[in-house]
Amino acid sequence: MKPPAVATLLANINMPWWIAGGWALDLFLGCQTRPHGDLDVGVLRRDVTAVMANLLGWEFFEARSQVLRRLERGESPRPEVNSLWCRPANSTSWSLELMLDEADGDTWVFRRQPTVRRPLTEVIRRTPDGIPYLSPEIQLLYKAKLPREKDQEDFARVVPQLSPEERIWLRDALTKSGEYPAGVVFE
Repeated sequence: MKPPAVATLLANINMPWWIAGGWALDLFLGCQTRPHGDLDVGVLRRDVTAVMANLLGWEFFEARSQVLRRLERGESPRPEVNSLWCRPANSTSWSLELMLDEADGDTWVFRRQPTVRRPLTEVIRRTPDGIPYLSPEIQLLYKAKLPREKDQEDFARVVPQLSPEERIWLRDALTKSGEYPAGVVFE
């Protein structure tokens, strides 16, 4: 599944959602820079049950510690679960992963370090054709914990494209969270 298909799928959902993961960085850059094995969609934890209710005919599974647990219709994910694997019912292929983000009112809160916050209006950006995606500096913050080779490549590709203010925010957030990846340069 690609971002335009997700935008169509979620068009009737009246709460914040956004493309996350590597696709969010590619939407920021304006082109696909590498293959993507999946598509991540961010939603606020407080809205996830309503989002799931709008996806009729879909199955949802909590993903935690490399174990999947099916959620029954109307069941909320447990508080310690941060992602749901999703697929159309009777499909064997995963179509998307719902990433659960925290918020305090109209403020996004980084779940691994709650002192790192941003107004929701600064967290979600839009492509020229209206597809919402996670701001690149926040997506890179999520990728900083235990970065894989593709995450390091994403840092190298995206950090130089950030504005000076975005680079400062990311550097400060990485410092606060203690998840500063090796080799990242902000100068």
